[in-house]
Amino acid sequence: MAPRTRNPANARARAAAPLPLDVRLVDATATTVFALAAVVLLAAGLAWLARSPAFTLRAIQLEGDLQRSNLASVRANALPQLVGNFFTLDLDRGRAAFESVPWVRHAVVRRVWPNRLAVTLEEHRVAALWQPQGERDAGNERLVNLQGELFEANLGDVEDENLVALAGPDGSSAQMLAMRQRLDAALAPMATQLTLLKLSSRGSWHAELDSGAELALGRGNENEVVARTERFVRTVNIASQRFADAEGRGRELLTADLRHPDGYALRLRGVSTAAPVAPKK
Repeated sequence: MAPRTRNPANARARAAAPLPLDVRLVDATATTVFALAAVVLLAAGLAWLARSPAFTLRAIQLEGDLQRSNLASVRANALPQLVGNFFTLDLDRGRAAFESVPWVRHAVVRRVWPNRLAVTLEEHRVAALWQPQGERDAGNERLVNLQGELFEANLGDVEDENLVALAGPDGSSAQMLAMRQRLDAALAPMATQLTLLKLSSRGSWHAELDSGAELALGRGNENEVVARTERFVRTVNIASQRFADAEGRGRELLTADLRHPDGYALRLRGVSTAAPVAPKK
Protein backbone atom coordinates (compact mmCIF):
# COMPACT_ATOMS: atom_id res chain seq x y z
CA MET A 1 0.00 0.00 0.00
CA ALA A 2 1.39 3.37 -0.93
CA PRO A 3 2.12 5.74 1.94
CA ARG A 4 -0.43 8.60 2.48
CA THR A 5 1.00 11.95 1.69
CA ARG A 6 0.17 15.06 3.82
CA ASN A 7 -1.60 17.79 1.94
CA PRO A 8 -0.15 21.22 2.95
CA ALA A 9 -3.30 23.00 1.81
CA ASN A 10 -5.45 20.99 4.17
CA ALA A 11 -3.09 21.76 7.10
CA ARG A 12 -3.30 25.45 6.43
CA ALA A 13 -7.06 25.29 6.25
CA ARG A 14 -7.28 23.55 9.62
CA ALA A 15 -4.91 26.16 11.21
CA ALA A 16 -6.97 29.05 9.89
CA ALA A 17 -10.28 27.62 11.06
CA PRO A 18 -11.89 29.69 13.89
CA LEU A 19 -11.87 28.41 17.42
CA PRO A 20 -15.04 26.85 18.62
CA LEU A 21 -17.47 29.21 20.37
CA ASP A 22 -17.00 27.60 23.77
CA VAL A 23 -13.22 28.14 23.64
CA ARG A 24 -13.63 31.85 22.84
CA LEU A 25 -16.16 32.20 25.63
CA VAL A 26 -13.73 30.69 28.09
CA ASP A 27 -10.97 33.06 27.01
CA ALA A 28 -13.27 36.12 27.35
CA THR A 29 -14.48 34.97 30.75
CA ALA A 30 -10.93 34.47 31.97
CA THR A 31 -9.94 37.95 30.79
CA THR A 32 -12.94 39.51 32.55
CA VAL A 33 -12.21 37.61 35.77
CA PHE A 34 -8.59 38.77 35.76
CA ALA A 35 -9.68 42.39 35.15
CA LEU A 36 -12.23 42.25 37.96
CA ALA A 37 -9.65 40.74 40.25
CA ALA A 38 -7.26 43.59 39.46
CA VAL A 39 -9.97 46.16 40.19
CA VAL A 40 -10.83 44.48 43.48
CA LEU A 41 -7.17 44.38 44.49
CA LEU A 42 -6.77 48.05 43.59
CA ALA A 43 -9.89 48.98 45.56
CA ALA A 44 -8.66 46.97 48.51
CA GLY A 45 -5.32 48.75 48.34
CA LEU A 46 -6.99 52.15 48.24
CA ALA A 47 -9.22 51.20 51.15
CA TRP A 48 -6.16 50.17 53.12
CA LEU A 49 -4.51 53.50 52.32
CA ALA A 50 -7.62 55.34 53.41
CA ARG A 51 -7.57 53.61 56.79
CA SER A 52 -3.84 53.57 57.34
CA PRO A 53 -2.75 55.73 60.29
CA ALA A 54 0.38 56.64 58.32
CA PHE A 55 -1.72 59.04 56.25
CA THR A 56 -3.62 60.71 59.08
CA LEU A 57 -3.12 64.46 58.77
CA ARG A 58 -0.38 65.45 61.20
CA ALA A 59 0.41 69.08 60.43
CA ILE A 60 -0.92 72.19 58.73
CA GLN A 61 1.47 74.69 57.18
CA LEU A 62 0.04 78.22 57.00
CA GLU A 63 1.29 80.50 54.25
CA GLY A 64 0.49 84.05 53.12
CA ASP A 65 0.84 87.58 54.43
CA LEU A 66 -0.88 86.94 57.75
CA GLN A 67 -1.43 89.68 60.30
CA ARG A 68 -4.55 88.56 62.15
CA SER A 69 -4.81 84.81 61.47
CA ASN A 70 -2.75 82.46 63.64
CA LEU A 71 -2.59 78.76 64.33
CA ALA A 72 -4.77 79.06 67.43
CA SER A 73 -7.58 80.73 65.47
CA VAL A 74 -7.29 78.18 62.67
CA ARG A 75 -7.29 75.29 65.13
CA ALA A 76 -10.43 76.56 66.84
CA ASN A 77 -12.44 77.38 63.70
CA ALA A 78 -11.24 75.19 60.83
CA LEU A 79 -9.86 71.93 62.24
CA PRO A 80 -13.17 70.65 63.65
CA GLN A 81 -14.58 70.81 60.11
CA LEU A 82 -11.82 68.76 58.46
CA VAL A 83 -12.90 65.16 57.81
CA GLY A 84 -10.65 62.45 56.32
CA ASN A 85 -6.95 61.83 55.85
CA PHE A 86 -4.37 62.73 53.21
CA PHE A 87 -6.26 60.83 50.50
CA THR A 88 -9.89 61.23 51.50
CA LEU A 89 -10.07 64.88 52.56
CA ASP A 90 -12.39 66.87 50.28
CA LEU A 91 -10.28 69.90 49.31
CA ASP A 92 -13.32 72.06 48.49
CA ARG A 93 -14.80 71.42 51.92
CA GLY A 94 -11.37 72.04 53.42
CA ARG A 95 -11.14 75.38 51.64
CA ALA A 96 -14.58 76.36 52.97
CA ALA A 97 -13.47 75.38 56.49
CA PHE A 98 -10.46 77.69 56.37
CA GLU A 99 -12.48 80.51 54.84
CA SER A 100 -14.78 80.32 57.87
CA VAL A 101 -11.90 81.55 60.05
CA PRO A 102 -12.37 85.22 61.05
CA TRP A 103 -10.49 87.68 58.82
CA VAL A 104 -9.83 85.05 56.12
CA ARG A 105 -11.07 86.14 52.68
CA HIS A 106 -9.74 83.30 50.52
CA ALA A 107 -7.94 80.00 51.10
CA VAL A 108 -6.05 77.58 48.85
CA VAL A 109 -5.53 74.07 50.28
CA ARG A 110 -2.89 71.65 48.96
CA ARG A 111 -1.83 68.16 50.02
CA VAL A 112 1.84 67.69 51.00
CA TRP A 113 3.00 64.06 51.03
CA PRO A 114 2.44 62.06 53.12
CA ASN A 115 0.37 63.62 55.91
CA ARG A 116 0.41 67.41 55.78
CA LEU A 117 -1.67 70.25 54.38
CA ALA A 118 -0.27 73.49 53.01
CA VAL A 119 -2.82 76.29 53.32
CA THR A 120 -2.33 79.68 51.71
CA LEU A 121 -4.57 82.31 53.30
CA GLU A 122 -5.53 85.74 51.99
CA GLU A 123 -6.80 88.03 54.72
CA HIS A 124 -9.31 90.83 54.50
CA ARG A 125 -7.72 94.28 54.49
CA VAL A 126 -10.01 96.84 56.10
CA ALA A 127 -11.00 99.85 54.00
CA ALA A 128 -14.10 101.16 55.80
CA LEU A 129 -16.75 100.51 58.40
CA TRP A 130 -20.21 99.54 57.16
CA GLN A 131 -23.13 101.00 59.08
CA PRO A 132 -26.54 99.34 58.85
CA GLN A 133 -29.40 101.57 57.72
CA GLY A 134 -32.50 99.70 58.88
CA GLU A 135 -33.64 99.04 62.42
CA ARG A 136 -33.51 95.29 61.82
CA ASP A 137 -29.76 95.60 61.17
CA ALA A 138 -29.07 97.79 64.19
CA GLY A 139 -25.97 96.67 66.04
CA ASN A 140 -24.87 94.51 63.10
CA GLU A 141 -21.95 96.65 62.01
CA ARG A 142 -19.64 95.06 59.50
CA LEU A 143 -16.44 95.95 57.70
CA VAL A 144 -15.61 96.67 54.07
CA ASN A 145 -12.42 95.25 52.57
CA LEU A 146 -10.26 96.73 49.82
CA GLN A 147 -12.32 94.88 47.20
CA GLY A 148 -15.51 96.55 48.43
CA GLU A 149 -16.83 93.33 49.99
CA LEU A 150 -18.61 93.18 53.33
CA PHE A 151 -17.31 90.83 56.01
CA GLU A 152 -17.88 90.21 59.69
CA ALA A 153 -15.14 90.39 62.28
CA ASN A 154 -14.53 91.58 65.80
CA LEU A 155 -14.45 95.37 65.51
CA GLY A 156 -12.21 95.43 68.58
CA ASP A 157 -9.47 93.89 66.43
CA VAL A 158 -9.35 96.97 64.21
CA GLU A 159 -6.53 99.28 65.25
CA ASP A 160 -7.54 102.17 62.98
CA GLU A 161 -9.96 104.29 65.00
CA ASN A 162 -10.47 106.74 62.13
CA LEU A 163 -12.12 104.42 59.65
CA VAL A 164 -14.53 106.09 57.24
CA ALA A 165 -18.07 104.83 57.79
CA LEU A 166 -20.18 103.90 54.77
CA ALA A 167 -23.97 103.57 54.95
CA GLY A 168 -26.00 102.58 51.93
CA PRO A 169 -28.44 100.09 50.43
CA ASP A 170 -27.65 96.38 50.32
CA GLY A 171 -25.18 95.53 47.59
CA SER A 172 -23.78 99.07 47.28
CA SER A 173 -20.58 98.66 49.33
CA ALA A 174 -18.25 98.40 46.30
CA GLN A 175 -19.85 101.42 44.62
CA MET A 176 -19.62 103.45 47.82
CA LEU A 177 -15.98 102.55 48.41
CA ALA A 178 -15.12 103.70 44.89
CA MET A 179 -17.00 106.99 45.45
CA ARG A 180 -15.29 107.49 48.81
CA GLN A 181 -11.88 107.24 47.11
CA ARG A 182 -12.84 109.78 44.46
CA LEU A 183 -14.26 112.21 47.02
CA ASP A 184 -11.13 111.91 49.17
CA ALA A 185 -9.11 113.11 46.20
CA ALA A 186 -11.57 115.93 45.47
CA LEU A 187 -11.54 117.15 49.08
CA ALA A 188 -7.75 116.95 49.51
CA PRO A 189 -7.14 120.69 48.81
CA MET A 190 -9.34 121.53 51.83
CA ALA A 191 -7.06 119.45 54.11
CA THR A 192 -10.10 117.58 55.36
CA GLN A 193 -11.27 113.99 55.18
CA LEU A 194 -14.52 112.09 55.08
CA THR A 195 -15.74 110.47 58.26
CA LEU A 196 -19.11 109.31 56.92
CA LEU A 197 -20.52 108.79 53.45
CA LYS A 198 -24.19 107.94 52.98
CA LEU A 199 -26.18 106.85 49.95
CA SER A 200 -29.96 106.91 50.21
CA SER A 201 -32.25 104.39 48.58
CA ARG A 202 -33.15 107.13 46.08
CA GLY A 203 -29.51 107.64 45.08
CA SER A 204 -28.75 110.84 47.02
CA TRP A 205 -25.26 111.27 48.49
CA HIS A 206 -24.44 112.87 51.85
CA ALA A 207 -21.01 113.34 53.43
CA GLU A 208 -19.67 114.31 56.84
CA LEU A 209 -16.13 115.65 57.30
CA ASP A 210 -13.66 115.36 60.16
CA SER A 211 -14.13 119.11 60.74
CA GLY A 212 -17.77 118.43 61.62
CA ALA A 213 -19.11 119.97 58.41
CA GLU A 214 -21.83 118.21 56.43
CA LEU A 215 -22.20 118.19 52.65
CA ALA A 216 -25.41 117.45 50.75
CA LEU A 217 -23.96 116.18 47.47
CA GLY A 218 -27.23 115.33 45.75
CA ARG A 219 -28.05 112.74 43.13
CA GLY A 220 -26.46 111.84 39.81
CA ASN A 221 -23.77 109.55 38.49
CA GLU A 222 -20.33 109.51 40.09
CA ASN A 223 -18.81 111.95 37.60
CA GLU A 224 -21.56 114.51 38.22
CA VAL A 225 -21.29 114.28 42.01
CA VAL A 226 -17.49 114.53 41.93
CA ALA A 227 -17.63 117.50 39.52
CA ARG A 228 -19.96 119.39 41.89
CA THR A 229 -17.63 118.62 44.80
CA GLU A 230 -14.55 119.84 42.93
CA ARG A 231 -16.32 123.09 42.00
CA PHE A 232 -17.24 123.58 45.64
CA VAL A 233 -13.67 122.95 46.84
CA ARG A 234 -12.24 125.46 44.35
CA THR A 235 -14.43 128.32 45.56
CA VAL A 236 -15.48 127.70 49.16
CA ASN A 237 -12.49 129.53 50.65
CA ILE A 238 -13.37 132.64 48.66
CA ALA A 239 -16.90 132.57 50.00
CA SER A 240 -15.67 131.97 53.54
CA GLN A 241 -13.27 134.91 53.39
CA ARG A 242 -16.08 137.26 52.44
CA PHE A 243 -17.43 136.79 55.92
CA ALA A 244 -14.05 136.84 57.69
CA ASP A 245 -14.04 137.53 61.40
CA ALA A 246 -12.44 140.52 63.08
CA GLU A 247 -9.04 138.88 62.84
CA GLY A 248 -9.38 138.24 59.13
CA ARG A 249 -9.93 134.50 59.41
CA GLY A 250 -12.46 132.75 57.21
CA ARG A 251 -15.56 131.44 58.91
CA GLU A 252 -15.83 127.78 59.80
CA LEU A 253 -17.97 125.73 57.43
CA LEU A 254 -21.00 124.07 59.03
CA THR A 255 -23.02 122.81 56.07
CA ALA A 256 -22.98 123.03 52.32
CA ASP A 257 -25.78 122.15 49.92
CA LEU A 258 -24.33 121.22 46.53
CA ARG A 259 -27.62 120.16 44.95
CA HIS A 260 -28.16 123.46 43.15
CA PRO A 261 -27.38 123.38 39.40
CA ASP A 262 -25.44 126.66 39.27
CA GLY A 263 -23.96 127.00 42.75
CA TYR A 264 -24.25 125.92 46.34
CA ALA A 265 -25.62 127.17 49.64
CA LEU A 266 -23.39 127.55 52.71
CA ARG A 267 -23.92 127.86 56.42
CA LEU A 268 -20.93 129.36 58.22
CA ARG A 269 -20.33 129.60 61.93
CA GLY A 270 -21.12 133.08 63.24
CA VAL A 271 -22.89 134.19 60.05
CA SER A 272 -26.64 134.60 60.04
CA THR A 273 -28.83 135.23 57.02
CA ALA A 274 -31.83 136.27 59.10
CA ALA A 275 -32.92 139.88 58.88
CA PRO A 276 -31.96 141.86 61.97
CA VAL A 277 -34.74 142.55 64.42
CA ALA A 278 -35.53 146.26 64.79
CA PRO A 279 -35.10 147.53 68.35
CA LYS A 280 -38.29 148.28 70.20
CA LYS A 281 -39.13 151.92 70.76
